[in-house]
Amino acid sequence: MAIVTGSCRFGLWQVHVAWQDDLVYRVRFAREELAGPVPEEILRYCAGRPADLASLESVATEGESTSAGIYRAVRAIPCGQTATYGEIARRVGTAPRAVGSAMARNPTPIVVPCHRVVAKTGMGGFTPDVAIKEALLDMERRGRVCDTGK
Repeated sequence: MAIVTGSCRFGLWQVHVAWQDDLVYRVRFAREELAGPVPEEILRYCAGRPADLASLESVATEGESTSAGIYRAVRAIPCGQTATYGEIARRVGTAPRAVGSAMARNPTPIVVPCHRVVAKTGMGGFTPDVAIKEALLDMERRGRVCDTGK
């Protein structure tokens, strides 16, 4: 089966997804729509409905690199909660800057929920717009999307 691409809406943004079966290769936020389907769990999540994003795999977590370890640690942050760059760095045995760099390069945001990683003194960054990070965290904190074991 070939890699499939498509998008769904999250607020004013389109969430572009490149995926095959349960493996996600790329997620990015853009203004323009991309025709095609997205995995059901991402569609549910972006619509504010309960979703089991753990059922999806990310190419980012494959292998034994420091970045892959960081991405696996970030995937372990429960929905609706946050961890600081420093906390993730301690769990993986690296520096907070390495965590920040990995988050900036994250090829699969939402699947690897980099929006849940915050600075110890504030929100931290998010590409392309920190308002997306704030909206994702707000949606999760209201408990709308966290999988309830459906």
